[in-house]
Amino acid sequence: MEVMVTDIPDVLLLRPKIFSDHRGYFCETYSQRQFFEHGLNLDFVQDNEAFSRQAGVVRGLHFQAPPMAQTKVVRVLQGAVFDVVVDLRQNSSTFGKWQGFILSAENRQQLLIPKGLAHGYMTMVSDTLFFYKVDTFYSPKHDGGIFWNDPDLGIKWPDLEPILSKKDTHMPLLRDFTSPFFAA
Repeated sequence: MEVMVTDIPDVLLLRPKIFSDHRGYFCETYSQRQFFEHGLNLDFVQDNEAFSRQAGVVRGLHFQAPPMAQTKVVRVLQGAVFDVVVDLRQNSSTFGKWQGFILSAENRQQLLIPKGLAHGYMTMVSDTLFFYKVDTFYSPKHDGGIFWNDPDLGIKWPDLEPILSKKDTHMPLLRDFTSPFFAA
C-alpha cells in the first residue's frame, strides 16, 4: 500500500498494490498490519455501502460530532465519484478548507478521512457503488452536516445536475453552524 499525504493534515490517499494478469486483478484493500506500519492504529467497527443509480447524486457533507466522531476509509467499488473533505477542526491550519479527489473503481484509490472533517461526494457516473469503513458506530443523535454547496467553501463540484436528499438540502452553512467544532 502506498500512502500519500494531501493538502489537509491527516487526510491520506491510499493506493493498494494491484496484481494484474490476463484473468483480471487482485489487490489487498485493507491490512491491519500495513495500517499499523504506517502509524494508523484504527479499530474499524462498521462497514457501509451506498449505491447511487444516477450521475449527480450528492451525499454529504456529513460528519458525526464527538464523542461519536468517526475516522473513515472510503473507496468506490463500481463507478466513480468526486469525493470532498472539509476540515472542521477549529485549531487546524486548514480549518474551513476543502479538498477534492476522484475515486473510482478504475483507479482503486482509497481515502482516509480522520475525525473532525465533513465528508461528501457526487457520483460522476450512473450505478456507482461506494464503500466505507468506520471506527465508531453510527449515532443518529450525533449526526451533522454542512450544506453541500456552501458558497463560502467554494467547492468546485463536477458540472452535473445535483440530486440531493431532503436532508442534504437543509444543512446549515459553515458560518451559521452553532455547535462547537472539533479540536485539532
